[in-house]
Amino acid sequence: MDKPKIVVFTGAGVSADSGIATFRDADGLWANYRIEEVCTPEALQHNRAKVIEFYNLRRKESLTKRPNAGHLAIASLEEWADVTVITQNVDNLHEQAGSKRVLHLHGELMKLRSERNAELIYDINEGWEQSLDARGEDGALLRPHIVFFGESVPMFEPACRVVATADILIVVGTSLAVYPAASLVYYVRNREVPIYLVDPGEPNTSNIRNPLTHIKERGAVGVPQLVERLRNEFKR
Repeated sequence: MDKPKIVVFTGAGVSADSGIATFRDADGLWANYRIEEVCTPEALQHNRAKVIEFYNLRRKESLTKRPNAGHLAIASLEEWADVTVITQNVDNLHEQAGSKRVLHLHGELMKLRSERNAELIYDINEGWEQSLDARGEDGALLRPHIVFFGESVPMFEPACRVVATADILIVVGTSLAVYPAASLVYYVRNREVPIYLVDPGEPNTSNIRNPLTHIKERGAVGVPQLVERLRNEFKR
């Protein structure tokens, strides 16, 4: 029997249980910054120092965080299923948990890229700090490898193709309000593909026509429950 193809689409909620605040939270790093000042192309152009400082602090904070039970449960799916994770998160907690295939829609915090050539990407292998004058091999200044507000999402089309292959779609910790990422749920190949939503809130699911199961729990609680349920179903 072929392994089922499971696509897991995650948002900030899956990392919140690891202590990583979202920009909607009232505390954490985002509370001291306006998005327009640190997460737009214009901000990088007009106040580069502040943007670099912000992402240095985010990296420093991220190095203190570890995967939670939700990340680990998602990684455990690979024991019996063909799994791809699509995430809106820029942290590497899915990779730390052991997930092998992770597609980052909005970039990766622990990487930098050339301001001139978006294909020229560098890992930050040690520490967390980017210097203001760091440059790539093309001579251009480096910037955080993050999709800023107002920029295109280059990994969206590859993500759509992945979702279209799913036998099961699991959505975790997202409000389904940030586009274009939120529209991924509409790219499943047919109306019979089940969608499982794990989120304690009320994401907008009004346009989802597939069989939908909503587990109203935080990722660290609801995902392990769901993974165990699916494992038992496929063992029959």
